[in-house]
Amino acid sequence: MVIECKHVWGYISDYLDAALPEDIRLDVQKHLEHCEICSAILDSTRNIIILTADERVFELPAGFSERLHARIDLELGENEGD
Repeated sequence: MVIECKHVWGYISDYLDAALPEDIRLDVQKHLEHCEICSAILDSTRNIIILTADERVFELPAGFSERLHARIDLELGENEGD
């Protein structure tokens, strides 16, 4: 069976988790062998998973959360006057 890119995109997460039924996994794999766009999306998704799983990548500086909330409050307050 030939599947379209939009269907492959919906299967990417389950494909990476090895949670697809065998027939769909084979269709997705066959599609990925010939589609550069979907292969790039697969690689990007895999990279995002690797980066977000590494807690060192997202270590925030001290006081960041407080400054962020203060800035959001400021921005929201300015927009209320519009």
